[in-house]
Amino acid sequence: MKRPTQKETNPFPYSDSNKRYRTYDWFLRERFGCKVAKIPLAADFTCPNIDGKKGVGGCIYCASGSGKFNAPVCMPIEEQYETMLASMRKKWNVTKTIPYFQAHTNTYAPTRVLEPMFRRAVSLPGAVGLAVATRADCISKSCARLLSDIGKETFLTVELGLQTANDNTATLINRCHSYGDFLRGYYLLKESGNIGICVHLILGLPGETREDMLRTVKQVAMLRPEQVKFHLLYVLKDTPLGNMYLSGSYTPMTREEYVSVLAEALEYLPPETVIGRVTGDAPAADLLAPEWSRKKLTVIDELDKLLFESARYQGIANQSATL
Repeated sequence: MKRPTQKETNPFPYSDSNKRYRTYDWFLRERFGCKVAKIPLAADFTCPNIDGKKGVGGCIYCASGSGKFNAPVCMPIEEQYETMLASMRKKWNVTKTIPYFQAHTNTYAPTRVLEPMFRRAVSLPGAVGLAVATRADCISKSCARLLSDIGKETFLTVELGLQTANDNTATLINRCHSYGDFLRGYYLLKESGNIGICVHLILGLPGETREDMLRTVKQVAMLRPEQVKFHLLYVLKDTPLGNMYLSGSYTPMTREEYVSVLAEALEYLPPETVIGRVTGDAPAADLLAPEWSRKKLTVIDELDKLLFESARYQGIANQSATL
C-alpha cells in the first residue's frame, strides 16, 4: 500500500501542499488565480529615527532602510518597475504584480506627495495591488483616508514594522516609538477600512527570551491582522548591531532555536492570517552572522519537517484552547 504523503495528510485547511501555515503564495494564487510577484520599489524617503525627528542612526540592525534589493532610487518608478520585473521573469512567468514600496518609511511625507506616487504605482502595467511599508507612528488621519481611498480601487496592504511589543527592546533597538504608538496607527488604519495590514516581527532581538518573542506574537494574534511577516535578526556590517556582535555582546539565534520558536509562534496566530514570510534575506556581501541564514530554503524545509513531525499547524494552540 502506498504511504500517504505529507500533502495528503495535511490537516491545515489553507494549503494545497505540505505547508502547515497560510503562505502568501497560496493566498495570492487563491485570490488572483495565478502566480503574483511583489515588485520592490524605492521612494526617496527616510525615517523619523534616522533624520533626527525622533532619533538618529535608524534601528540598530538596519544598514539602508531594508531596501538592498531595490533598483536605484534615482530611477523613475516606472523604470524601477520594469527593471525589477525583468529580473523576476527570469525565474517565473509573471503576468500580475503588486508594486511594493519597501525601503524606509513610505508614508513619511505629506499626502500631496504620497498620493501621486501611490497612484502611479497602481497604474503600472500588470499591477493588481499595492503594498506600502511604513511605521505605525507615521500614519496620520489624512494618510489613513488616502490609503482607504486607494484601497477601494485596488488590493492594498500596509506593512507595519512592529518587530516587538516589548518597549524596553524597542528602546534598545532605537525604534523610537512605543507599542502604544503602534496600536494607535494600527487602529487608525483598521477603522478607515479597505486596508489590509501586515505586521512585521523579528525573532532574536537583543535581550529577548523565547517567552518575550512569543508574548509579542500572542499580542499581535489578538489583533487578527491580515498578514504577519517573520524575520530572523541577521547581523550586517557597518551597523550598531554589527558592532555588538563583533564585541561579543550579541549572539544570534541558532537555526534550531529559530525554527523552534517560529513553529510555536505559528500555533498562536489565527489560521486565516497570511504568513508573508518565515525568514528574511540578507545581502550576501554585508552579512556577518548567522552563516546558516544564507540557506533560506533549509530553514523553510526544517520548519515544514518540525510542524509535520510534531503534528502542529498554524492556529492549533487557539483551536485546542476552545475544545
